Amino acid sequence: MQLEWQYSQKDIVWEELSELYKVAPLGNKSPADLEKAFSNSMYKCFVFESGNLVGVGRALADGIDCSYICDVAVLPRCQDSGIGKSIVFRLVELSKGHKKIILYSVPGKESFYKKHGFKRMSTAMAIFENQEQAIEWGLLNET
Repeated sequence: MQLEWQYSQKDIVWEELSELYKVAPLGNKSPADLEKAFSNSMYKCFVFESGNLVGVGRALADGIDCSYICDVAVLPRCQDSGIGKSIVFRLVELSKGHKKIILYSVPGKESFYKKHGFKRMSTAMAIFENQEQAIEWGLLNET
């Protein structure tokens, strides 16, 4: 598998990225919302195979204190090929120098990130736009 890596959003087809998130599955994210989110992210990785987008990830970072890795997604046919691992590795490398690198995982995928040096936080808290749905998906505890 010959992969091409891109670290800017130049020439990204946002509709293709939106479709990747749907099938990965990481939910429905509109092309316009994705363009805005990636534009506001310090680090981004786009992975292509034969010109087709097969993997992606980004990190919100302030350059000093905190880098937050998020939205890592790989096409189902390419999952378990090492692409996700490589995306996380590259985003961690790009984030070096920050005092902390954080992320939150889709429930059930925590072991993937543990293998890459991430540890469970005991004090993380969140407010979601749809709290009930976040509880239902296992992202939040009711207590």
